[in-house]
Amino acid sequence: MAQNFEDICIVGVGLCPFGRHPGKTAVELGIVATNEALKDAAMDWSDIQLAYGASLEAVLDTSVAHLGQTGVSFINVRNGCASAGSALFSAAMAIRAGQCEVAIAIGADNHERGAFRTDPRVWGIPQWYAEMGFVVAPQFFAMKTQRYFHEHGIPLETAIKVAERAFRNGSLTPHAWRREPLSFETIATSPMICDPLRKFMLTNPCAGGGAAILCRADVARRYTNNPIKLSGISIRTRREDTWEVGAPSIANELNPGPSTAASREAFEMAGMGPQDMDVLQLQDTDSGTEVIHYEECGFCEPGEQTHLVNSGATEIDGRLPVNTDGGLLANGEPVGASGLRQVYEVVQQLRGRAGQRQVPGNPRAGFTHVYGGPGVSAVTILER
Repeated sequence: MAQNFEDICIVGVGLCPFGRHPGKTAVELGIVATNEALKDAAMDWSDIQLAYGASLEAVLDTSVAHLGQTGVSFINVRNGCASAGSALFSAAMAIRAGQCEVAIAIGADNHERGAFRTDPRVWGIPQWYAEMGFVVAPQFFAMKTQRYFHEHGIPLETAIKVAERAFRNGSLTPHAWRREPLSFETIATSPMICDPLRKFMLTNPCAGGGAAILCRADVARRYTNNPIKLSGISIRTRREDTWEVGAPSIANELNPGPSTAASREAFEMAGMGPQDMDVLQLQDTDSGTEVIHYEECGFCEPGEQTHLVNSGATEIDGRLPVNTDGGLLANGEPVGASGLRQVYEVVQQLRGRAGQRQVPGNPRAGFTHVYGGPGVSAVTILER
């Protein structure tokens, strides 16, 4: 159900750089991000009236022992790669409901090296999916990329160029994990993981934290001269007959996937469309998936992605800048923090504080999108 979110603003954002943080807990990483967001909003922890913590592995409410035992309501959220988006959504809904006027979403994880190991029964999927290898996410994404690229005539070079751009943007981002540009040839000849996805076309689980402070618009300028409006926000899960992680269906033409549904609803809330966006953050678990998300989120027709990429439209100085901080490919993915990293980046872009990666032309509106298994997406529309 569409609602108008013009009366909610983001007044502070913070980040704990993504990468490896040996010896640190996810809670500690979340505290770093939270303190940065409090500083950005010129607030104390005692100003926070409600908190949501997003994490795959940690119980973030324990951070109050370090932030301040004020008795604040603190709710933990676990919703796969959409956990941070879910925490932000919940904070916005609480403000809309009149439960508070200031709330915070915190996300953090510190994952071990290697692929995630998932019990399919946790997702309501039969055990044989694991026995057949379906629950390994890179394999699923590789299958979807193969099918989509074949159906719409997209050459694999398009996905390699997307990865090349990601690492180039990451080299301009001080808080990114991977800060070395990689050439097309290096990416194209890196070890094959799941055909057609190679080593440098996939993200890595890692560690990091993010935080965003929201409040009612009528009190926003108590805290900042640069509030960012949360104009639209939506979370949607998979429907029957859509092609999703762990639950692929050939008949995926029958219903829109969660990314399409969430994007449409967020745009409707904001009274805007894809053509109004100046900077984008799209889920790039792998570079093939990013290419697919251009269409699923409404920014092009199927098959137009190759022209978008080859024309330079998705570059920082293009008409549709995508993942200006390097996205998941350059930053890695601490699951609970990824969506808040996206929000952090768009806020920095809209405030004109993105340094070497700043989008030219005074951007006014931005879009963030996360997608996770077994089929859930969260989208936000931000304006200044």
